Amino acid sequence: MEVDQEQFVLRPMNCPHHMMIYSNQPHSYRDLPIRIGEIAHDFRFEPSGTLKGIERGRHFCQNDAHLFVTPEQIKDEVSSVVDLIFDVYKDFGIENYRCVLSLRDPEDKVKYHQDDAMWERAENALREVLTELNISFTEEIGEAAFYGPKLDVNVQPAVGAEYTLSTCQLDFCLPAKFDLTYIDRDGTEKTPVVLHRAILGSLDRFMAYLIEETKGIFPLWLAPVQVKVLPVSEKSNEYAGKVWKELKNSGIRAELDDRNEKIGYKIRSARQDDKVPYMIIVGEKEVSEGTISVRVRATDRTHNDTLPEFIQTLKEQIKNRN
Repeated sequence: MEVDQEQFVLRPMNCPHHMMIYSNQPHSYRDLPIRIGEIAHDFRFEPSGTLKGIERGRHFCQNDAHLFVTPEQIKDEVSSVVDLIFDVYKDFGIENYRCVLSLRDPEDKVKYHQDDAMWERAENALREVLTELNISFTEEIGEAAFYGPKLDVNVQPAVGAEYTLSTCQLDFCLPAKFDLTYIDRDGTEKTPVVLHRAILGSLDRFMAYLIEETKGIFPLWLAPVQVKVLPVSEKSNEYAGKVWKELKNSGIRAELDDRNEKIGYKIRSARQDDKVPYMIIVGEKEVSEGTISVRVRATDRTHNDTLPEFIQTLKEQIKNRN
């Protein structure tokens, strides 16, 4: 595109940009690993037949990073990436996934960078690391990136074929093509190895998967609205407003539903439409006693509490990802 006599190109990936950042200054082996991360907007002209809502679009946002390492650091860095992936999956409650070692197809002379020695070295290095880490994986030919093999973590959505959420890709190719170097212990210039790392991958795709898996019923720490305050009538609106403000001031994502509707309607709306984890019901009794009535969406049970104690309970649950 040309704007004001300047040319602009939509960025399909972040790799070249991060390579240029690395090359902007000299590096020693003491500097490595160097990790460059970004929440990035990328654009790709995907075929119209493959487009599917936010699961696969021509514009997407991804959490992407490139780790510049020495060959001796590959194992530790891959291990750290794998640990991070599975820690994140634990937080989100993702248990049904499959690890794949994606390899090139040696017969495909168009898709893949042609360097047999590089490919053999990279594939063996990643296979060895995954084996030493006791990662259960399958190998699939023809699924590698054009520059190197990768570990893909695949999930099965509710509808359609499985797809990749997280990936860790081992790259001996691009650092050489961009003439990246570092000064090694012996004073000679060496070429670093790059790990392409995406923990959540496309944030859009991750959101689509999470919404499908949870049916929109998010855990407390992730819910857009964590608590809804529901006054029974206009008589309790003032007290309900104070409760709502206290929740907001305590960092809780709360909303106040002071519409002139029956309390049963408000509860159904909060539970079924908004899928809010907690509802605070405020009536004349709560106003007179200075307490709150808490309805838990997961159990449909109600209990009385004080607002400070309830806020403390929420904070502990959010902190522990309960």
